[in-house]
Amino acid sequence: MDKKLYDLMDWAGVEAIVYSEEDHPENYLGPHQTEDGITIQAFFPDAKEAKVKVNGVKKMYPMDLEDEAGYFAVLIPGKKIPEYSILVTYENGTVEEHKDPYSFAPQITEKEAKKFNAGICYDIYKKLGAHPMNINGTDGVYFAVWAPNAMRVSVVGDFNLWDGRKLPMRRFGESGIFELFVPGLACGSIYKYEIKAKGGLTYLKADPYANAAELRPNTASIVTDLSDFTWSDDSWMEERKKTSTKDKPMFIYELHLGSFKKPEDDRIFYNYRELAPMIADYVKEMGYTHIELLPIMEHPFDGSWGYQVTGYYAPTSRYGTPQDFMYFMNYMHEQGIGVILDWVPAHFPRDTFGLSSFDGTCLYEHYDPRQGSHPHWGTLIYNYGRPEVSNFLIANALFWKNVYHADGIRMDAVASMLYLDYGKNDGEWVANIYGGHENLEAVEFFKHLNSIFKKDKDGAILVAEESTAWPKITASVQDDGLGFDYKWNMGWMNDFLGYMQLDPFFRSYHHGELTFSMIYAYSEDFILTFSHDEVVHGKGSMIGKMPGKRKSKFANLRAAYGYMMTHPGKKLLFMGQDIAQFDEWSEEKGIQWNLLEYDEHKQMQTYMKALIRLYREQPALFQKDYDPSGFEWINCMDADENLLSFMRRGEKPEDDLLIIVNFSPLVYEKHKVGVPYNGKFKEIFNSDSKEFGGDGNTNPRAKSSKKVFCDDRENSIEILVPPMGISVFKCTKVEEKAEPKKPAAKKAETVKKAAPSKKPAPAKKAAAKDAAAKKAVPVKEAAAKKETPAKKKATAKKTTAAKKTTKE
Repeated sequence: MDKKLYDLMDWAGVEAIVYSEEDHPENYLGPHQTEDGITIQAFFPDAKEAKVKVNGVKKMYPMDLEDEAGYFAVLIPGKKIPEYSILVTYENGTVEEHKDPYSFAPQITEKEAKKFNAGICYDIYKKLGAHPMNINGTDGVYFAVWAPNAMRVSVVGDFNLWDGRKLPMRRFGESGIFELFVPGLACGSIYKYEIKAKGGLTYLKADPYANAAELRPNTASIVTDLSDFTWSDDSWMEERKKTSTKDKPMFIYELHLGSFKKPEDDRIFYNYRELAPMIADYVKEMGYTHIELLPIMEHPFDGSWGYQVTGYYAPTSRYGTPQDFMYFMNYMHEQGIGVILDWVPAHFPRDTFGLSSFDGTCLYEHYDPRQGSHPHWGTLIYNYGRPEVSNFLIANALFWKNVYHADGIRMDAVASMLYLDYGKNDGEWVANIYGGHENLEAVEFFKHLNSIFKKDKDGAILVAEESTAWPKITASVQDDGLGFDYKWNMGWMNDFLGYMQLDPFFRSYHHGELTFSMIYAYSEDFILTFSHDEVVHGKGSMIGKMPGKRKSKFANLRAAYGYMMTHPGKKLLFMGQDIAQFDEWSEEKGIQWNLLEYDEHKQMQTYMKALIRLYREQPALFQKDYDPSGFEWINCMDADENLLSFMRRGEKPEDDLLIIVNFSPLVYEKHKVGVPYNGKFKEIFNSDSKEFGGDGNTNPRAKSSKKVFCDDRENSIEILVPPMGISVFKCTKVEEKAEPKKPAAKKAETVKKAAPSKKPAPAKKAAAKDAAAKKAVPVKEAAAKKETPAKKKATAKKTTAAKKTTKE
């Protein structure tokens, strides 16, 4: 053994390397400059010999075996560290050539690390995780992971026989980040992190920032290059940046990729690239503006539908690669379809390969189970007050928007984040610093995320699934709101579905459930939803919820969808419900597309196409969703008849629509409806049309209003109201004719014209008097015929009474 080399060895450090307990391996591995030359140290367990091969030098430098476990070192001449590789010979005779990982500098800066520790490094996903790159002409993969309390972290995989001794990562300053560049690795490499916790427990973890993962039940992360895709949706992205969704039609088709359609071969799932045209064709055929995908982030259990995420930065491999999903997103945009992604920042599963107890401590979750776990869901709750945890989540939302061009993020279970006692009994939760049940750290997290998300002003939206009365969900952060763009209207959904499930005989006693939503309709910017949650776990499908026999069920559902479409707010409907699928949704089965072979289901689909077309073509149904001037009740008190009538208005008067909804099975003939002005009212949509499966109770001719008092309005029309249906009328205002001019004004005009003659001739004066007298007669007669509204109303009542008496 070389005496100089022996003296240069730090034997305590060598022992730490051999026993895999060193978090600064760069001190004892790799090249180091000394007064006597360059030392190169390496650890190759089970290696027989090792040699250093210096670029441009023919001579090989044999390395001394300093420790029999496989620790090698050599001292080579020179003052500058050369480019080199190491040839390793193993006991079985295998020879491998390695570039030294510890000869490459860290690829994360101190500034970036400090921003991450402060919770404000919004593109941290570009540094943490696994990133293929070329450093000084050498291809490889840069790994970085946050595990501040770990004793040692190594990257392991097929490339090093999953041996955690071979590639220990270096701790980067005080940041808690471990990082290492591994030369020679390529995309497709499978890896995990081996973590040795304080106390000696050693285990494997998937990469929290991994961009790809193995197909379940396997759990390893996969190296991939996200730059390996060419986008062609520039025009869509530019248009999105310039427009707002608030005054545009937005009808979202919510779907689960794994059960939209099932392959006819032996496969379980279609690929993202196969699904793209299938979904786009159907969405365009129906007229939906957006799709919303149940979580596509990697998850281990199919039955969770994606709501128990283990790979937040990786699209699930069930349907293909990250590049396949990029193709899916790009294709949707090329077809003019927006894509909203479900996202789950509320909780995460306890799977041991995931985030739970990541570095041997409760890193992502709270230590106290009263704060860190959901007793009913069996999942763990994020510690939003820890900057690195909030940075992980905020950067993740930005990641899907910036890297995958998502048009929106819908946050799941927001209510569970806002309330510390959500789903918990007394003694199962800890109050905040003021003694309340509000999760102040989660509130700050929302404000932080939403303010940063909107900073780019790129038109992407944020939607909250929030089921309580927490105020200002969609108010701006500057106005002390949470900053979301939209909130799911869970109150409307629960009230309305409860009403619709009643037999029509009993609905009159629950009329308030039908109208209550308009009391708070403008407190938030709402989306009306019939989501996946309403058609699972024994709740029945939408058609299954409707009362009555089969024909009545379809009529009820048409009326329900019609009311949803004309009620203020954007819209969302889960897949399969637009064709009236009777079975509940199951992730194991595809939509029952064969139902379209039957007339009633095909007619329902035809109805939905026509209804969505009406919605998209009529500005009154979307332009003023969040402006009270866009809605006016005509009659919301007609409980006994189960009737509603109201106006929807757009920016222009000619956009006005009159809407009548009947939730009873009765036909109302010659039914008077008050209208806001004198005009013509043309029925443009009727759910009872025969093409939709109805009986044809329609109003084929335009209705002209009459001066008959009804619904507290001077004008009204008589219409045929279809049973269990909705009628939509286009309104055209007609100006009333001006009254004849009074004779006094004419006389004055005559006098004025005669003014130049101070003393008019007697003959002319007499002629003027005769003309005025003749004109006065018809004016008096007109005055005698004219009636006040009150008199008209009284007359109408007398006439009605007379008609009733005659019938009796």
